[in-house]
Amino acid sequence: MGSAQSYNPLEMPIHWFWIAALLLVVLIVFGPGRLPELGAGVGKAMREFRKATSELTNEVKATVEAKPETPAPSAPPAASTTTSSDTSKTTS
Repeated sequence: MGSAQSYNPLEMPIHWFWIAALLLVVLIVFGPGRLPELGAGVGKAMREFRKATSELTNEVKATVEAKPETPAPSAPPAASTTTSSDTSKTTS
């Protein structure tokens, strides 16, 4: 009996047959006229995705590295100049 090994897809590379089959299906579905257009669209989408992820990464890094601003020391509350006799006056 041979040793029982489990299948790990991460250890096995993609077989060349599956890549060729996928390319053939794409060629049949989209046709040779649209392949350059499709490739350009995929390339543009990848560039936009990379740009967005790098912008987001830079924004997060800038937020994390930013020093929090210390608030200016506040002045003590001003003492009220009115007295209780001033507030008890009523107009007649």
